Amino acid sequence: MSSTDDPQFPLAPRSRRRTARRPGVRTRSFASLRTILALILREMSTRYGQSPGGYLWAVLEPLGAILILALGFSLLIRHPSLGTSFILFYATGFMPFSVYQSIQNTVSRALNFSRPLLMYPSVTWLDALIARAALNILTGVMVSYLLLAGILILGKTNAVIDIGPVILAMLMTALLGVSIGTLNCLLIGMFPAWEIVWSIISRPLFLASGVMFLFEDLPRAVQTFLWYNPLLHIVGEMRRGFYPMYAPQYLSPAYVILLSLGLLAFSLVLLRRYHADILDRT
Repeated sequence: MSSTDDPQFPLAPRSRRRTARRPGVRTRSFASLRTILALILREMSTRYGQSPGGYLWAVLEPLGAILILALGFSLLIRHPSLGTSFILFYATGFMPFSVYQSIQNTVSRALNFSRPLLMYPSVTWLDALIARAALNILTGVMVSYLLLAGILILGKTNAVIDIGPVILAMLMTALLGVSIGTLNCLLIGMFPAWEIVWSIISRPLFLASGVMFLFEDLPRAVQTFLWYNPLLHIVGEMRRGFYPMYAPQYLSPAYVILLSLGLLAFSLVLLRRYHADILDRT
């Protein structure tokens, strides 16, 4: 009779099975982390390593847009809607919008970008989404910090910063960008023409997201319609952190967070079901 059949060792097989199962879980979690880090490094080398200047362009591109907005409107109006600095006013509106656009654009193309690597069993569709989202969130936060800190230091704006609304605005920006990007990743994979349709219907977002104006300056009928744009809430929350006298009553962080979580959950469930079909499409 073997030792496993001996009544003195009733727990031996169960103990061995338990210890054999645990290393596998740890190995898979570490493998996923290594895979995500490898995908992030690949993305960095592809986007920033092959162009002159690299990450410098990630800072110069939004800076140039902010300067053009500030210069153009300073010639048309005497003062911005808040404060006295045109650059700070438009930076607090443009940076959340720019970070959102960057995150949702890259996440929506995650499966197509990593399609060759997804043929390997160690790389999953979720790894590709997480890698692109993580890199662009970190890049957007870094660029926003550098630009806004530089404007505050060099522009002599005398702004009083409330860091809470600023952090909340960036968190909502990242969450909304990931949720819309994941939804578009699903729709583009299932219906390739959706990429063109989305590029058309999303063009007015820059004008409808409060980058160049305040929500309170709009007519009541327009306010009722634009209130459902989550970016308008994010921009308002960001400006609330830089202008202590600004207390917008229309803000609803709960609306932005619940909408984003709902879209993200819906998209992830369907991607889990149809990601193989999407990858099989030519």
